[in-house]
Amino acid sequence: MTSAADESNPRNPAQIKAVCLDLDDTLVDSRSAARSSLRELLGTDRAWPVWQRTTDRYYGRFVTGQLTFDEMCVERTRAFFAAFGERIDHDEARRRETRRMAAMQRAWSLYDDVTDTLDWMRATGLKLAAVTNAPGAYQRRKLAAVGLADAFDAVVISGEIGIAKPDPRIFHTACERLGLQPGEVAHVGDRLSTDAQGATRAGLRGIWLNRDRIPAPRSGADDTTQAITGLRELPELLVTEIAAPHLADLVGQTR
Repeated sequence: MTSAADESNPRNPAQIKAVCLDLDDTLVDSRSAARSSLRELLGTDRAWPVWQRTTDRYYGRFVTGQLTFDEMCVERTRAFFAAFGERIDHDEARRRETRRMAAMQRAWSLYDDVTDTLDWMRATGLKLAAVTNAPGAYQRRKLAAVGLADAFDAVVISGEIGIAKPDPRIFHTACERLGLQPGEVAHVGDRLSTDAQGATRAGLRGIWLNRDRIPAPRSGADDTTQAITGLRELPELLVTEIAAPHLADLVGQTR
């Protein structure tokens, strides 16, 4: 029996009824696909760190609405080549980006811990949602390409609703589509600020998927964000920390 105090405790283990998941670099190994596409375009991936930095800069402008996705892709490509002293015009940048994008889409694949973890969550009765920042058609094509088109009870894409993570409204939209309150939903994603902390601020249980084992920054005492290094750790976390006790007898299925 739980007391009233237990029921109001944000760590009460009987709350979580659904899990939202980011798509890129959480379920889909987009980074490897992007690196492969750069290698196909250039014949080498030695410039990958420059591509990453350029992507972070221009993707941030897309998320904040300064650029459309297509504009971001072209301007990023121009900036990338400019970093090596090659000035290309808009049309040439678009041609190179079209080649690179086609190569990346051929390389899209799931991480090897995705299928078993999703199967486990479905078996427990947890609802599932995908919450992702990108254009709708692009992300839905990606979901179909990796076999996840019908895997979720809700799919919330920033390009379709005009709101991007970490804005609380995108997380609340997911909760509404699931028919649940934020406190009944966990969100898992690879970006600490955008995904885990953004979800926490929106009232969900934020979980940082830290595949690269990046040292976590110091956080405030009220930060309930938790971290895992792979999705195979998620069932145990849901059982021991934030989910209903009835999940415990199923946790072994992903081991």
